[in-house]
This record gives sequence, structure tokens and C-alpha cells, in this order.
Amino acid sequence: MQLLSSQKMFNGWQQRYRHYSQTNQCDMTFSIYIPFRVTQGYKVPTVYCLAGLTCTDENFTIKAGAQQYAAQLGLVLVMPDTSPRGEDVANDAAYDLGQGAGFYVNATEAPWAKHFQMYDYIVQELPDLIEANFDVTQERSLMGHSMGGHGALVIALRNSERYKSVSAFAPIVNPMDIPWGQKALNAYLGDNQAAWAQYDACHCINHASHRLPILIDQGTADEFYPTQLQPEKLVTAAKVAGCPIQFNLRQDYDHSYYFIASFVETHLTFHAEHLGL
Repeated sequence: MQLLSSQKMFNGWQQRYRHYSQTNQCDMTFSIYIPFRVTQGYKVPTVYCLAGLTCTDENFTIKAGAQQYAAQLGLVLVMPDTSPRGEDVANDAAYDLGQGAGFYVNATEAPWAKHFQMYDYIVQELPDLIEANFDVTQERSLMGHSMGGHGALVIALRNSERYKSVSAFAPIVNPMDIPWGQKALNAYLGDNQAAWAQYDACHCINHASHRLPILIDQGTADEFYPTQLQPEKLVTAAKVAGCPIQFNLRQDYDHSYYFIASFVETHLTFHAEHLGL
């Protein structure tokens, strides 16, 4: 790993790294917040924070205001990039496909399949890297925003034995039935509806091996609600599946990081409780 930057923050360290990803066959970057407790020799659990369309690892890092709460709670935060990047990596002129829009899937279609293996990268390669190089336990939780909320929910539900909890801000929960999801899933996976269902939280929740606690916040002034974002569908599916879910509809909040910053403490406290802190 190559250390790109390191700043002291709330007596811990905010750092950014580059590494070569065997999964995505290109260089990837991630940001990590290491709280003071780790510098004192304690191992602590990790919350992986997945960002949305057009974002990099730096959006949540800079805008969410999460580090002060991670410092208080004793949580490592890991902020991955949202897709592979580089001159040799396939891209699209639209903001909702290609670089910055990996949708946390393992692509099977050309030209995406060579590099766009974000599902495996988040599930296996990145945690292995973090746990081999930082003083963290193997206790993990996931959170995400928008496309990242989709990624967090799908990954947690499909690998429920690996995580203690999952939360999302304004998540895509039913990509098979919305324009963003249909465009991305068709491009990355072709027209195989069975493959699409593997990346749809409303379908995945019926097959989760563990009933993970879920927290979702949605703003009523979100420009993408309810056309692209339909969290109530997941609430209904969770109740049918017997999965504990808390859903908060936040009056007048939009889709921005102002919304995330307003409630990120609630989400991190939720994860800390389920991580045993």
C-alpha cells in the first residue's frame, strides 16, 4: 500500500491509501479513519462507508462529519472508492454508468467485466487488506448512501454472517424496478434477470442467513424520492422476512451530505451498539 496522505484528527488519524487490486485489476484508493484507541494498542471494529454515484472515497471522508463520532465510539471507518478508475478502465459519458458508478456488482458483460468487480472487492479483498494491515477486529458493519446504500444493503444481506448491522441514507433498494438500476444492471450483467436479483435488496432479504438489524433514513425533500428511491419497499420486504428494520422519514431533508451529516451520529451509534461497544 502507498500512503497518500495522513492528518491528525480528533486525536486519531485520517489517512488515504492507494493499492493494486487483484480483484479489479487496477489501482484503487481508500480512506480510513483510525481513532485514538487504536494508537493506544486496542483493536476495534470497522464500519465500511459506501458512497453514491459520482463519488470517490473522499466525499464521505470530507463531508459527512463522521470522524468525531467514530473517535468517541472507538470505530475505524473505511471509505472505499465507488469504482475502479484509470485510462485503461472502461467508462461512459453519463454520470450513472462507468467510473464513479460501479453499483457494487461483479460485472459479467464487456467492456466492464475486466475491472468492475466491486462486489468481490468490498466483500473480500478490501477487508482482508484492512485486517492484515491495521489493528482492527474481524467485527464489521456496513453503511452507505444512495448507490452506496444499495451496495451496503445487498452486501450485508448476501453475507449476513460477516456483518453485525447495516444502515443506509436514501438507498436504492429495488434497482430492478427503477431507471438507475435497470440501466446499470443491464450494462454490467446483461439481460439475465436472475443475475439482477442477486443485487436487489428487496430480493436478497428473503435469502439472508441471519436477520441483521437494518437502519434507513430518507429525506422527504430528496429529488430522487420516490421515483428512484423507494425505501418503503424494503421495509415491507423486511417485515415479511422477519428482519428487524428501523425506517425514519426525515421531513424536508434532501439527498445531500447536509442530510448525512445531520444523522451520521445516529447511524454510527446504531452500529456501535450492535458491534458490542
